[in-house]
Amino acid sequence: MRQQRKHTSLLQLLMGLYFVICSMRHCNGEVYTALADMEELLETETVLISNLEGFIKVEQEKLDYLKTKMQEYQREHAEAAIDVTTYVSNPINAYLLTKRLTTDWKQVENLMAHDVGGEFLRNISNYRSILKFPSEEDLNGAAVALMRLQDTYNLDTSSLARGELNGVQYSTEMSSDDCFELGRQSYVNHDYYHTVLWMNEAMTRMSYEPRNRSLPFSKADILEYLAFSTYKQGDVESALSMTNELLQLLPTHERANGNKVYYEKELKELSAKKKVKGDDGSDETPKSDLPIAKAEPSVYDYTERKAYELLCQGKLKPTPEQLRPLRCRYVDNNVPFLKIGPMKMEEASKDPYIVIYHDAMFDSEIEIIKKMARPRFRRATVQNAITGELETANYRISKSAWLRTEEHPIIANIVQRTEDMTGLDMLSAEELQVVNYGIGGHYEPHFDFARREEVRAFQGLNTGNRIATVLFYMSDVEQGGATVFTAINTALKPKKGTAAFWYNLHRSGDGDYRTRHAACPVLTGSKWVSNKWIHEARQEFRRPCDLEPDHGEYAI
Repeated sequence: MRQQRKHTSLLQLLMGLYFVICSMRHCNGEVYTALADMEELLETETVLISNLEGFIKVEQEKLDYLKTKMQEYQREHAEAAIDVTTYVSNPINAYLLTKRLTTDWKQVENLMAHDVGGEFLRNISNYRSILKFPSEEDLNGAAVALMRLQDTYNLDTSSLARGELNGVQYSTEMSSDDCFELGRQSYVNHDYYHTVLWMNEAMTRMSYEPRNRSLPFSKADILEYLAFSTYKQGDVESALSMTNELLQLLPTHERANGNKVYYEKELKELSAKKKVKGDDGSDETPKSDLPIAKAEPSVYDYTERKAYELLCQGKLKPTPEQLRPLRCRYVDNNVPFLKIGPMKMEEASKDPYIVIYHDAMFDSEIEIIKKMARPRFRRATVQNAITGELETANYRISKSAWLRTEEHPIIANIVQRTEDMTGLDMLSAEELQVVNYGIGGHYEPHFDFARREEVRAFQGLNTGNRIATVLFYMSDVEQGGATVFTAINTALKPKKGTAAFWYNLHRSGDGDYRTRHAACPVLTGSKWVSNKWIHEARQEFRRPCDLEPDHGEYAI
């Protein structure tokens, strides 16, 4: 049936060509009555053969392209099937998988839409209602995540394109098309800094890839993106140079011709200003090499940003004076149950008080909690400081679920263990929040407690402010994902089964601003955590108030 349809479509093409030629030559259908007319039929056949040859060539190129794509997909899919979790935990693999199922697959669908491919395309359309396909928003999110990782961990563009993360080869190389798409997504987000980086990488890779490789863009397209993005970064001279190079390829490019006039005018005005101000141009604003500034409410200055990045990279550590008094020991916290089996506690900071409990959660418990949380996962939210409403934010990329204590004995055990570790009452604590971080998942510097101006925070709970935080790490993370405290240069590396505990408030009830912390982006691996936020209510006798703005004694 398929072969018959293919022959029918070819016959229709040939008949169409024939009638076009006949209309040009005024055919009357009686060519056999004169040899002169028969000779003209050979010319007709020459045209038909030429067109048929062109049709077959185009069809063959299409099939060759689809075959190449199929082999590429099969190769990547087979590699992913070896260890699915490890594969998708790699941010480069995750981005490429998302790209394959969005922009790449649209190209395949467009090719399949012609001729015999229509039947297969209809099947794919039916699958869309059943299978999970990423959206354009997902592709943009994956691209932004890679940019975040590149900035936070100071990753070289070329190394990242080769599939290297901090010198470790994790995945296959990106193609020029993959790099171009990263640049395009950055451009859509008005992130001209990364647009330039990735368009340049696309240009470099394009130069040594096979010339017969079909690409959805050209050198002229790259130059157009580069020129405008370079101009937006303040380098008008380079923008003009790239525009001139573009016009050598496409002299009639309307937008490029308009931009050229504009750039030349800008350069003349800049030159005139320099002459007035002096040849050194010393009063000009220097160009920033940082990406677009972060938006509210996660505002943090350049100093904290650098501290955050260096802590995530492991290049900034506490001073010897801060480390000297820290100890590890077994503790029972005067809990009868822990007298039999004390807990292993490691001090991370004396002031503010931050400790790590080892073996605070067992593997069997972790698997049950993950299983319960997965069906309920929703995009993690933050509380709007002005309205008090919960909303999603770009500075917190993860999914979370809430589990009630009474839902399962395991959760009840963990809540009781949390009370034993902290010495605080759990009746005023929030439900257990389970979080899984996605591609480049992170949470930028923030406070767990509500500041005085956040009058609507925790409204309806009637349990006061968050006095303390307990953060359980439910997975090891191969690279990245640390919890960092930017004010005290302290980083807690995720270790499966451990739990971090700190007070958010001074004994006076005021917020301890030194507890400002962040979750570093996950470079590779999957990060699972759960946390209990404990509130002030019912803690009057467990942690009495104090007029002094510090924690007083360090032991619980």
